[in-house]
Parts: sequence; C-alpha cells; structure tokens
Amino acid sequence: MNITDRFLKYVSFCTTSDENTSMTPSTPGQMEFARYLRDELIGLGLSEVELDDNGYIMATLPANTDAKLPTIGFIAHMDTSPDASGKNVHPRIVRSYDGNDILLNQQLNIYLETSKYPEILNYKGQDIIVTDGTTLLGADDKAGIAEIVTAMEYLIAHPELKHGKIRIGFTPDEEIGQGADHFDVSKFAAQWAYTMDGGAIGELEYENFNAASCKITINGVNVHPGSAYHKMLNSMRIAFQLAVMLPRYQTPEHTKEYEGFYHLVGMQGTVEKTTLSYIIRDHDRTQFEYRKREMQHLVNKVNREFGEGTAQIELRDQYYNMREKVEPVMYVVDMAKEAIAKAGIEPKVKPIRGGTDGARLSFEGLPCPNIFAGGENFHSRFEYLPINSMEKAMEVIINISTNLKESDC
Repeated sequence: MNITDRFLKYVSFCTTSDENTSMTPSTPGQMEFARYLRDELIGLGLSEVELDDNGYIMATLPANTDAKLPTIGFIAHMDTSPDASGKNVHPRIVRSYDGNDILLNQQLNIYLETSKYPEILNYKGQDIIVTDGTTLLGADDKAGIAEIVTAMEYLIAHPELKHGKIRIGFTPDEEIGQGADHFDVSKFAAQWAYTMDGGAIGELEYENFNAASCKITINGVNVHPGSAYHKMLNSMRIAFQLAVMLPRYQTPEHTKEYEGFYHLVGMQGTVEKTTLSYIIRDHDRTQFEYRKREMQHLVNKVNREFGEGTAQIELRDQYYNMREKVEPVMYVVDMAKEAIAKAGIEPKVKPIRGGTDGARLSFEGLPCPNIFAGGENFHSRFEYLPINSMEKAMEVIINISTNLKESDC
C-alpha cells in the first residue's frame, strides 16, 4: 500500500481523545484503530508486535546487519485533537494545487482561503490532501503513523539497506497530555527515538513548552432574581471577572516563537457553578512557574472579595521542556538534520509551540526530538497535508535508520 492510500485509510477511524472519560485509551475508536495497526504490522512482517490493554502498540524491525548499531525508535500518536470533530472525515486530494482559494465544501460555502492561510502557497503545484471543511483531517498524527509504517515496509522490501534494530511505538491520548502515561520506556529499549509529530516540511524540534492544565471552579449562590439583593452570587459573572484579570495579550493569538501564554479552552456555567479550563504554556521554566502562581493569586483575590471557597483551583503539570534532556546528546538532533538535508530539504530547527509525547519521554530517559509529519493547520477544519511532505518525512526515517554507525552506540 502506498503512503497516501495508507493515510487515507487511517483517517477513516474516529480517534478523537476525551480528557473527561478517565479511561485509557480515553475513547473506543482509538482501540479500534490500534487493533487495525497491530494486524497491519504483523502482516508486514514486523516482530514483537504487541498491543496492551491501554492501547499502546510496540513493534520491532530486527537488525539486518552484524554491525553493533544502536537501537533507535520512531513514535507517533493515534488520537486526534478534541478541538475539532474527527468523526466522518471526508478527505479529498487537490491535484497540482494552482495557488487559488480551495473550495472545501460547496454546500456550506467553506473555502480554505490563501489570505488567511498563506503558507499553503508554498505548496503550489503539489498534490494536497484537504478536508471537506466540517472536520479536522487527522494528519496530526496519522501522517506520522503512515510515514513510520511505510518506512518500515520499505526497509523490509530493501534488505540491501543495512540498519540496526528499530523500535516503533504508537500511543493513545497524546492530544490530552496523557500519551506517555503508560509508555514503558524500559520495555521499548531504545537508546533514543524520534516523534514524527511536527508540522511543515523540514521542521525539527528539540525544545517545547513547559505545560500545565488549570481548572478553576467558581461556586455561586442562586436566588430568585426578584429577591437577589445582597444574596445572589452569580458564578458566571465572577468567572468573567477573573478571566479578564489575565493579561490580554498573553494568549495564543497574540504570541509567537518563545512567548508563553494563558489559553482559555473551555467554559461551562450556571448562576450556581462555573468552570474555567485553561492551559498554561511557557518555554522558560521560571516564567512557567510564575504563570501558575499568577493563577493561584487570581483565585485568592476572588476569594478575598467574595468569600473563602468561592473559587477553587486545580493545577496539573503536563510536561516540561525537553531541551535540558536533549542538549547533552545533541548528536541525535544532528543526525536528524543530516537525514533531512539528505532528503533534499533545508532543516528548520525551531521551538515547538506545543508538546509531544517525546517531551515527557525525554524526562523518562528516552531522548526524543520531534521531526515534521508534514501537515499544516493542525486541530482545525482547515487542516491540510501536502503529499510530498509526507513522502519526504518517510524518506527522513529511512535516512536516519540506514546512516547509523557503530560509533553512535
């Protein structure tokens, strides 16, 4: 199966993750997809193919040389973001993209507009996979899975390309910050790995945000509005008051590169009870800790004004900046740069304005930089995937796998 057909098959599975289920994987579609992948890997001839009860897949491509080469790994995640629907994805290939706005859905008059997404002009003349404008596509990270699987298939079909032992791993629930929760690093037994979870072609990343989730609950008092004087506490109004106390321009839409932010991702409320869900991000660890203290400060301020217990906060660290764990072994980044350049692409080393499973795995002893998967506009109805970018990512995997030396151990 070629890489495009494989990817189109993968996006037919609905694998949206859900942080509210308290299960692993958090949604049944992920396990359905995992079973399909397990069977596919067995069918391709990989060994040690395992799917555990939590939806994690591990498999091995054995070494085909007597040289003592390091064991390396490639990792991708099976879930898609809950930020946009991943159900009933209807992908379409735009052949030889002409540089104009793309009509995604005629009935709903939805266009992928170059004025809003000018990066697509970088792919003029290429074949591009798009959505129908009602769901995300799923290139994050099913493109990564397709690239890894197709690269393994290629190496099996070309035994003249010598390589060491290669481990692959597919995880659930990365999009809700739980992808590494049950990943057994010792069982994976690689010296280092790469997540195929980056964006545009050429991207290579070994820095990411420090990340935390924050849930603030506002407890109000509901009384008939006709007799509410000095009795009612409207939790929604208090929640709005708290929200606007955060710096207006320290949000995702006003920050770039290394700048951190507070991001309100959900709000549910009645007069009696309102919850605000935030994610907190910063590349700098000191600033990250400051942002968490600031959220606690605002909760304390609300409680001083409206009474103790009015506001409650739950803070949970999700992952940290992998840079401190990767810098001591920068040769793994250099190898990826060489592999990208060998594929005829200019490496673009940049910080991740997000995170990957590799961030947490790096802190668990598995250094894990991130390589482009090729998609753009992740988590969006306007997500798209240039086919050439996906093919080049597969080529990078092959280049890394076949360019190791005994001295790399």
